[in-house]
Amino acid sequence: MTTFDDREQSFERKFAHDQELQFKVMARRNKLLGIWAAGQLGKSPDDIDAYAKSVVVSDFAEPGDDDVLRKVLADLQGGGVDIDRPQLRQKMDMLMREAMDQMTREA
Repeated sequence: MTTFDDREQSFERKFAHDQELQFKVMARRNKLLGIWAAGQLGKSPDDIDAYAKSVVVSDFAEPGDDDVLRKVLADLQGGGVDIDRPQLRQKMDMLMREAMDQMTREA
């Protein structure tokens, strides 16, 4: 194998690793968002985990964050929580940093 082939495989492995890490961080962020939102909605401890999982699953509906944002915003507003889209987006951004910090500490 040539040096070029070695470098190409190395870049491919790094890309795959980075993609996997990004997926894990997004899933962690969505779980943290679900836990936070469940608390805002006054869900019981038994229902918090199930709700957090539903937020994680909602991210598979379409690419990007809009599917998660729509679900959580509708749930919060439907539950009487006074929050708008920019406020929820800000919370998601904060939780993204927290998820990245958690994943970094665990690595």
